[in-house]
Amino acid sequence: MTLKPWVLWLCIVVLAISEFLLFSARQQKNAAQAEARDARQQIKQLQAELEQSTNSSSEAQNAELARLRSENQDLLRLRNAVRELTETNQQLVQQLKAARVLVQQQQEQLQAWQEDAVAVQQAQRAAALAAQQQAQQQAQAEAAQRNACLNNLRQIDAAKQQWALVNNKNDEAVPTAADLLPYLKGGVFPVCPSGGTYTINAVGLPPTCSVPGHALPQ
Repeated sequence: MTLKPWVLWLCIVVLAISEFLLFSARQQKNAAQAEARDARQQIKQLQAELEQSTNSSSEAQNAELARLRSENQDLLRLRNAVRELTETNQQLVQQLKAARVLVQQQQEQLQAWQEDAVAVQQAQRAAALAAQQQAQQQAQAEAAQRNACLNNLRQIDAAKQQWALVNNKNDEAVPTAADLLPYLKGGVFPVCPSGGTYTINAVGLPPTCSVPGHALPQ
C-alpha cells in the first residue's frame, strides 16, 4: 500500500515540529536550570549577606549593649559622685552655719570683753584719779600738818628765847615745858598734829619733832 505524498510531508512536518518543540523545550529547560542555578547562587549570596548582616547586627547590638552598660555604669558613678557632692555640700553648709554662729558668738564675747576692758580702764582711771586726788589731799594734809608743826616749833623756840632773856639764861640752859607755858599762847604747850613728840633742847639749839621732815632750819 503506497502512502500519499502529502501524508508523508505531513509526518515530516509533524516530526520537524516535534523536534523543534523538543529543542525549544530543552532550551527552556536549560534556561530554567541556568535561572535556577543563578537563583540558588543569589539565594546563597543573600543567605551569606543575611548571615553577615546578622553577625554585623549582632556585633553592633553587642557593642551598643556594652556601650549602654558602660554609660549606665558611668551614670551610676556620676549619680554617686553627685550624691557625695551633695552630701559634702550639705556638710559644708552646716559647718559654715556653725562657723558663722561661732564667729558671731566670738564677736559678741569680744564686744563684751571690750566693754569690760573699757569699764575696767574707766574704773582704773577713776581709781588712779581718786588715788591721785587722795595723794594730793594727803600731801596737802601732810604739808599743812608740817607747817602747823613748824609753827609750833617756832612758838616753842620763841618762848624759850623769852624765858632765857627774862631769866638771864645762857645758851646751854634747857627749860622745861612748864617753864615755857607763861610765854606760849593760851598757856598751853603745843602738840604736833602728826602725833610727833617735841624736844625743847637747850636755848642755843632749836626745838625738834620726832616726825621726819618736821624740823626748823638751823
